[in-house]
Amino acid sequence: MDYDFTTAANNYEDAMIADLKALVAIDSERDTDKATTEAPLGPGPAAAIKHALAMAQRDGFTTKNVENVAGRIELGSGDDILGVLGHVDVVPAGEGWETDPFTPVIKDGKMYGRGTADDKGPTIAAYYALKILRDLNVPLNKRVHMILGSDEESEWYGMDRYMATEENPTFGFSPDAEFPIINGEKGIASFLISQKRVAPKQAATTMTSFDAGIRPNMVPVSATAKLTGTIPADLADQLQTFAMTNDVTADLTANGSETVITLVGQGAHASTPAIGTNAGTYLAAFLNASSLDLDPAATAYLATITKYLHRDTTGTLLGINYADRKMGELTASPDIFKFSQDGKQTVLINVRYPQGTSADAIRDQIETAIGVDLVDVTIDGHAQEPHYVPESDPLVQTLLDVYTEHTGLPGHEMIIGGGTYGRILDRGVAFGAQMPGAPDIMHLPNEYIKIEDVVRAAAIYADAIYRLAK
Repeated sequence: MDYDFTTAANNYEDAMIADLKALVAIDSERDTDKATTEAPLGPGPAAAIKHALAMAQRDGFTTKNVENVAGRIELGSGDDILGVLGHVDVVPAGEGWETDPFTPVIKDGKMYGRGTADDKGPTIAAYYALKILRDLNVPLNKRVHMILGSDEESEWYGMDRYMATEENPTFGFSPDAEFPIINGEKGIASFLISQKRVAPKQAATTMTSFDAGIRPNMVPVSATAKLTGTIPADLADQLQTFAMTNDVTADLTANGSETVITLVGQGAHASTPAIGTNAGTYLAAFLNASSLDLDPAATAYLATITKYLHRDTTGTLLGINYADRKMGELTASPDIFKFSQDGKQTVLINVRYPQGTSADAIRDQIETAIGVDLVDVTIDGHAQEPHYVPESDPLVQTLLDVYTEHTGLPGHEMIIGGGTYGRILDRGVAFGAQMPGAPDIMHLPNEYIKIEDVVRAAAIYADAIYRLAK
């Protein structure tokens, strides 16, 4: 039987908009400083999980809440489980917004707000795909489990808890990337470079702090350094010359005995650092080249950043650059900078690496390149290995066929540096909802999704689930 999924999706447009607005209005950034037994990842993620499940209960679906960190919405019956894996958490809103990031605004057919594109908009589209299938009485011979995580942007705690305690899908897709398909993802690991203690020596100026970055998967938009002691009279002029030459903005202010320098660059997702302007490395490069007579610890810290990290997004300066014919080049993005005289003196680098190398090999090379006498390098958190589902797999072929039939555009495999829940399944991929050629605004200020793309994705997802579960 043929089903008109496009018309069904169009009929739900107003409802999709209303539900997406309500979900985006929840600031669901992970905040473990406010964690409780009922909200292990903080109040926002728990509220978003509860809200999404309440939405499904409103519409008559069977649901399950897993410890307020993950949830499930069920459809169909059968032995096998098709997983649809979305997430309701968001990265921090950050700076540079023209509207309140948690007060959704629709303008020119686009909804603006943090999480609209990553991943609340696509998740709403996938949810309405289930609703369309249920309301059209489409027979399914597999169970469809829409599984929602609440920590995808950090440590995947919610999805890990779900997979450890619930029956796992046999195969599936994540609506958290772009069309036509993502069937390969590079490995992801963060490396913490910790500067060893540097012997003090008399200097005219002391850098009391250097800070940039808020998340390992976001290129820092701004960076700030605080200085005490002697400040050259022309330092502000040096700063403005540097800013104009390098297409960044910068400001120097005196606050009593303290001088504060702030530099603003351009944010980007850590998987595509080349499209950003890393405020942390640019500020370090300025200070390193300035006429300041800085203390030894600051001098060593800034020199390391400038020599090994500045204006290099492929890890070439560290000697970790590597390329694979299928997965492409490694990318390296220094995303969190922390320096104080008596505390941390660290840089966290987020690396997306192709098959053929490993996190351990990368760690060893970073430490060797900078020098074991100068730094310690550790893998920060859990490294995720590269993931690939062959283009010949029926899952991939089915999804590509659906995409082509709905868009008229050719389907082809794609491999990215980003990480999605698709990689959590051996036969898992990412599928939409961003259309080819659209600007990548995930993790950026003024994030948005086109309403027409949400509606079209709902129709595509409904057709895809129907074909995969019939």
